[in-house]
Amino acid sequence: MQQLLQQAQKMQQDLATAQEELARTEVEGQAGGGLVKATVTGSGELRALVIDPKAVDPADTETLADLVVAAVQAANENAQALQEQKMGPLAQALGGGSGIPGLPF
Repeated sequence: MQQLLQQAQKMQQDLATAQEELARTEVEGQAGGGLVKATVTGSGELRALVIDPKAVDPADTETLADLVVAAVQAANENAQALQEQKMGPLAQALGGGSGIPGLPF
């Protein structure tokens, strides 16, 4: 029983370490062939947004808005993939991933 408790504590520590690493790791998404780039952390926090001046048309702000949304979505998808890569094995070891606070899967 003691060994099982130690294993659970180690997995919990590994999970916390992986969550901290995700919060520090940045991933990028882009849209419009790189005209708009969004950078988010592995935990999904938007850190940066870069808009190429060629994407700015005062007469067509809707397209720019669409590009921004698409870039942020792409960055968040990359963050989600990173989360699954880092947290997936830990979540499975803790019972398949369901019911673990902070994990979206």
